[in-house]
Amino acid sequence: MLAEQQIADSVRWACEQEVNAPKPGNVNVWSDGHNMAVQDFLSSAAAIAPVMAQPNLKVGERILQSIEATRKVVNCNTNLGIVLLFAPLCDAIQRCSSFDQLSSELEKTLTALTIEDARLCYEAIRLADAGGLGHQAEQDVHQQPNVTLKQAMALAQNRDTIALQYVNNYQQVWEIGYKQLTEALKCGEKVEWASTIAYLYLLSRVPDTLIVRKQSRHIAQTVAQKAQLFILEMNKNRPLSKSTAELTVWDHELKSHAINPGTSADMTAAALLLFAFEQAFDSNRISVARCL
Repeated sequence: MLAEQQIADSVRWACEQEVNAPKPGNVNVWSDGHNMAVQDFLSSAAAIAPVMAQPNLKVGERILQSIEATRKVVNCNTNLGIVLLFAPLCDAIQRCSSFDQLSSELEKTLTALTIEDARLCYEAIRLADAGGLGHQAEQDVHQQPNVTLKQAMALAQNRDTIALQYVNNYQQVWEIGYKQLTEALKCGEKVEWASTIAYLYLLSRVPDTLIVRKQSRHIAQTVAQKAQLFILEMNKNRPLSKSTAELTVWDHELKSHAINPGTSADMTAAALLLFAFEQAFDSNRISVARCL
């Protein structure tokens, strides 16, 4: 079993590495954006890590307490998607004696979600003041739910890839984000570039639903096609780090049009958390240094 401190360290490391990666369109170490700064994300990471690691918290409690901790250090929504993805993982990992058990334990966590988890999650979403949610005919977050959190996520799965993960046991996080991240690391990429590679694969294969909600599906698909072009260049044996100039131009272009592929960034953070948990089991420590 991982110790509470190991889980906290893994959470903080994953959040820090996500913002440390030069992911076009997101706040990152190359540039701030969307009225947020890198330090906002680092402060948020430090705030949620001990909450996520606490034993004996229900998933809904973990979500709400993490957002409450975040709002004490920043006045913007830096991490709602991350918190929604991390909470079930941090619940499940506490029952694992090896990393290989995580997928099955995660499924148990998601299946056991309750109406109370949904109520607390809805409260957290309102507190985070997330943009682009709109109003829904069924189980609107501005009302009180009468279904479990997994059932509520199932209703939202077609408009929110994070909600979809609750339904399919994090399929895209595992099969795209984590897979591409670990393959890049095995090929010798540094963590920040491996994270960006995972991000581009997620962005190219799953049109970003935050963009869909805030702009349009057409724009999300256009962004996905652009990500695919960078992947094609990589597949021609051109390391992504050689495309720094092009990535910087695209980053500025996206931010100048207020296009934020935030869902893809959150999924990348979840993939990093999986990797951090794996490393913690393998070596009883995080094997790569934090960005701080």
